[in-house]
Amino acid sequence: MKPRLLPVDRVRRILQAAARTRVLVIGDVMLDQFIWGRVSRISPEAPVPVVEFERESFMPGGAANVARNLTALKTSADVLGVIGRDDAGKKLTSLLEEQRVGCDGLLQHFDRTTSIKTRIIAHQQQVVRIDRETREDLDEMATQRLLEILGRKLPAADAVIVGDYGKGVVTQPLLDEIKKLCRARGLWLSLDPKPVHHLNLAGISLVTPNRQEAFELAGVNDGGSARSANPLNDAALMGAAEKLLRDLRPALLLITLGDQGMLLCQRGQKPHHIPTMAREVFDVSGAGDTVIASLTLAIAAGASPLEAAVFSNHVAGVVVGKVGTATVSPQELLASFKHKG
Repeated sequence: MKPRLLPVDRVRRILQAAARTRVLVIGDVMLDQFIWGRVSRISPEAPVPVVEFERESFMPGGAANVARNLTALKTSADVLGVIGRDDAGKKLTSLLEEQRVGCDGLLQHFDRTTSIKTRIIAHQQQVVRIDRETREDLDEMATQRLLEILGRKLPAADAVIVGDYGKGVVTQPLLDEIKKLCRARGLWLSLDPKPVHHLNLAGISLVTPNRQEAFELAGVNDGGSARSANPLNDAALMGAAEKLLRDLRPALLLITLGDQGMLLCQRGQKPHHIPTMAREVFDVSGAGDTVIASLTLAIAAGASPLEAAVFSNHVAGVVVGKVGTATVSPQELLASFKHKG
């Protein structure tokens, strides 16, 4: 199968099977706030634009955005994480419930605030982002509570996604126990890594770094040379991928490459370069969430690794054509495949 050619009928069957699966998402949840406005002048106080407020909107972010990407494609999803006893936590829970995400795994914590990312956007462009969050490692008691909930939900699950965004929920003890629980049940386990955490990622089914993260995880230098138009001819990139396959031994390694698409790697097999499907790129916010959600649900629905990567590439191609942390419906996805005919 050529990377671009996944028949529409096959996509439809994957979606039908995905509607019968359940995926658990555990990790750092957050609330994305968008303040929309317009700029018509520069401030007399400093050389910065004055944004005239028009409206604001809220969306689930982080691991919560992974979960809403799953339910947008009609897969059942539960999210496990920590929120504060604050209005942002209530707002996030309400938004997730509206989008049919199971929220009984969200723990309210007295000593932590709900992570909020505030993006100020004018004329479809992000002007600035403000982060309000707690980054300290989650305490042992709360970690154990999350693991207890995870253990109760695993028998009905088809896959698990760990959403690590560096906010303290995903620690090595938590990840080690998740790996042990999933291994005991033969469950697929996906993770989008944050190299700054230096976690032991050996034993993960799917690892989805971007290019920069892949080099950081591999501990090798990008080389600083101009990138090849064909990632398969990029010696530095291929070397980093080979090292990650050798060191981490994932079932699948998917390196996202922005406008160059994706690189799918498996031990003992030739890598596949999958060109991007995006026609226009308005916003890449949350695109990584979309990739790991859609690829995992496709695998859980019985797709082959290459089918799942092509499926995910199309989903990401649609989502970056929208502003904000967006999702894709089955109808939009099918239309994308029909358009590429």
